[in-house]
Amino acid sequence: MAQPTSVIHDIGYQRYKGPRLGRWYANRSLYEQSLRTAFGIGRGAKAKIFPWMVIGIALSVAVIQIAVRSLTDQSFITYRGFAATIAFPVMLFLAIVAPELVSRDLRDRTLPLYFSRPLARTDYALAKYGALATVILLLLAVPQLLMYIGAVFTRTDGFSGAMKELGDMGPGLVGAFIRALVLAAIALLVASLTGRRAFAAAFIVGVFIITTPMVGILNVIGGEGSALASLSFAVNPMTLLIGLDQWLFGAERDQGGGMPLGDYGPFYGAATLVLLAGCLGLLLLRYRKVAA
Repeated sequence: MAQPTSVIHDIGYQRYKGPRLGRWYANRSLYEQSLRTAFGIGRGAKAKIFPWMVIGIALSVAVIQIAVRSLTDQSFITYRGFAATIAFPVMLFLAIVAPELVSRDLRDRTLPLYFSRPLARTDYALAKYGALATVILLLLAVPQLLMYIGAVFTRTDGFSGAMKELGDMGPGLVGAFIRALVLAAIALLVASLTGRRAFAAAFIVGVFIITTPMVGILNVIGGEGSALASLSFAVNPMTLLIGLDQWLFGAERDQGGGMPLGDYGPFYGAATLVLLAGCLGLLLLRYRKVAA
């Protein structure tokens, strides 16, 4: 009996001859996709609930401030104090969004698709970091801009009043920018350590919650006015950033002397730089070593 012969069918496959957009386009696309993921855009209603709830809280605080100032000509919250006021919602936002950005890819083993050329491992980490930092900056800065617009309309001194208000808002925006860089680095590093989103969220919250009582303990151990008490606020990322803000711009009028930093203000600047550089370095190292 004759053996059947093999047949090659031409089903029309052709080589791609269009433009190859390269590494920059891949990075931009990953950054944009990560932004959409953070806000729940393009996903189901369940994915949008928590991010937009936190955004609603931040905007509500700004609207209440505008209303209070228009009725009483007094402010219950300053531009610089806004980030500290919504610190807890921001922490929860980080705990939900950071695992969505990186833990899901670890769990689903989709990293080989990202790490195929032209996207490098460091590109992936930096694109995710840039997206999360952008989201946090928007979360902190947009309500301040809304507060500024409301304040300008309540002032009666025209252009000079608007410029004075802008000068008051400037330190708040600088603080928001620094917080976005530092908090995004911490959250993304922690989230990149596990593919389980629930564990990643718990670990992120733990970083902020566990270090909070440590500040109080060190204050008690050191005693009022001691070097240990002045340095203790650097243990918690949130109080570290408040200390940095106080060193850069001074204590706010409604805070009296602010936190008792003593002569250790520059330490808070150095500690913030070390924390940011350390978290980013470890994040890049994590993705150089992660299996793909």
